[in-house]
Amino acid sequence: MSGCPYFEKRHLLLKNKPPKKEEDEDASQQGVNKASKGGIIYGDYLQLGKVVTAQVLQSELKGNKIHDEHLFIVTHQAYELWFKQILWELDSVREIFISGHVRDERNMLKVNTRIHRIVMIFRLLVDQFAVLETMTALDFFDFREYLAPASGFQSLQFRLLENKIGVPDNLRVPYNRHHYRDIFKGHESELLLCSEQEPTLLKLVEEWLERTPGLEEDSFNFWEKLQINIFHGLNLEKEKIEKMPDSEDKEELMAELIKQKELFTSLFDEKRHDHLLSKGERRLSYKALQGALMINFYREEPRFQVPFQLLTSLMDIDTLMTKWRYNHVCMVHRMIGSKAGTGGSSGYHYLRSTVSDRYKVFVDLFNLATFLVPRHWVPKLNPNVHTFLYTAECCDSSYCSSEDSD
Repeated sequence: MSGCPYFEKRHLLLKNKPPKKEEDEDASQQGVNKASKGGIIYGDYLQLGKVVTAQVLQSELKGNKIHDEHLFIVTHQAYELWFKQILWELDSVREIFISGHVRDERNMLKVNTRIHRIVMIFRLLVDQFAVLETMTALDFFDFREYLAPASGFQSLQFRLLENKIGVPDNLRVPYNRHHYRDIFKGHESELLLCSEQEPTLLKLVEEWLERTPGLEEDSFNFWEKLQINIFHGLNLEKEKIEKMPDSEDKEELMAELIKQKELFTSLFDEKRHDHLLSKGERRLSYKALQGALMINFYREEPRFQVPFQLLTSLMDIDTLMTKWRYNHVCMVHRMIGSKAGTGGSSGYHYLRSTVSDRYKVFVDLFNLATFLVPRHWVPKLNPNVHTFLYTAECCDSSYCSSEDSD
């Protein structure tokens, strides 16, 4: 029987192929083991001797080793390490703002990169709950008695993080009718007090937004032009509705138009804004709100693309912190029901009260969508006249390259 011509030819080719030289046989083994020559090695560089031996099971110390306590400890230690990294990035961003380096717009890429890194870490922290939830309520119950009076509320780094981002002290939910700082003593309390007195990310972003180019009254004067355009547009809408025959639809459209007019009347009322600011319902100054809205409307213009990305990332941080709190609430409810927390709080009920806009720092950025209008109502820009959107501010004295700053 004749064989397949293809395989016969292939067999001959393989048979006649010259053998590989020994040095060509495995290129993957041609490296050099530098560690054998001395110097710092992986475990020493990462201090793994300390890290991987830091899991001390209280249940084991009490003579009743519970398997899942190890997972509980590792998960929370991982949270704290990521909190440390967030604080590292947050402090560096705040320093760029505080030092004035942000006035050179080339530094905005660095700010955006580090804020985006914080966003990605928070995404990881939100997802990390899924690992902890592989433990059942009964598994947790087995070692929970060994934790008291330790509590997640005592996480110094998370409280510092809240303060440095800009969670307002007067809007915090009291902890067992006490100020949150009362839980901390000595040096930790001093660190928290110091963080309350430092410029927050919210305050620094507010000052940056107040300098948005195009807000100047003697220049483009965006705010006045926007006000004129919006009320002109609303008046045209009113005329159009009035020409409609009487109907239920006409009444509904007119009622909605009246609401819109009241909404925009309040937007352009600085005293109204200051009143809402004093009540904690707004967080940004009147001028900063104008800047944020301008960046949103002109986000496609070259100079505002990076600022728009920054505002989006700041909202992402708020969103993810809210999701983190919510996931924490759900997990606690699932694990302990309505029992008191190990630190003495009301547990689930206390945590649930923190999932609200009270803890949302950049809430004004979310509310900007309330004031969106048709694109043709937005003041038009003439590239030949309004050059501020095409020429960024670059001051060599304030530019900090990667070599010059952390």
